[in-house]
Amino acid sequence: MSSTPQPRAGPPVCACEWHPQRCPHPHPRGHPGAHSVAPAEGPRGRAPPGTTGLRPRPRPEGVGGRPHASARAQGRSAILEKFGGAATGPAPHLKRTGGTAAVKAMLLEWCRARTRGYQHVDVQNFSGSWGSGLAFCALLHSFFPDAFDYGSLEPGARRHNFALAFATAEERAGCAPLLEVEDMVRLPVPDAKCIYTYLQELYRCLVAKGLVKTKKR
Repeated sequence: MSSTPQPRAGPPVCACEWHPQRCPHPHPRGHPGAHSVAPAEGPRGRAPPGTTGLRPRPRPEGVGGRPHASARAQGRSAILEKFGGAATGPAPHLKRTGGTAAVKAMLLEWCRARTRGYQHVDVQNFSGSWGSGLAFCALLHSFFPDAFDYGSLEPGARRHNFALAFATAEERAGCAPLLEVEDMVRLPVPDAKCIYTYLQELYRCLVAKGLVKTKKR
């Protein structure tokens, strides 16, 4: 009498029909399909054999991981996040000739041309030239001369100048005040990347309203 072949023994299956290595249910000893869970870590932080599929525990920043970013870098990141990616590329009709450096140079020259002749304004860069807030005011006044009296503004009234410029940009050009007045006042020298990004967005808004004449390609 021939014996019936027995099926090859496989891994024990839990009564809930889950594979023992994937079953999420706890099982006391003696329970059908009981199995043990391997510890997450072995000696010296090494995973024991058979647990290579377990996910490693994430390390918190600043504790054996990457150091925390500086306050200034965090502030700049917060400002840039408000743009929602609006300035990930060059403003419309600013050609990419020569790459990003050329785009920045063209935008800077545009700002310089629009503010030429305004008292206390000399646009040479995207940082210190905008520190008093008057460069923003001059740029907006060149498009909206009836919005405010530029001659009454003073370089030392930085908070007033920034607030006036950002409010005018929002009301007249539809450009949200993405730069915070208090942040601008607190920094003696504005962050160049933040200024450049804001000016790109302002340029976009002015183009959208037809206030900036561009050459059709």
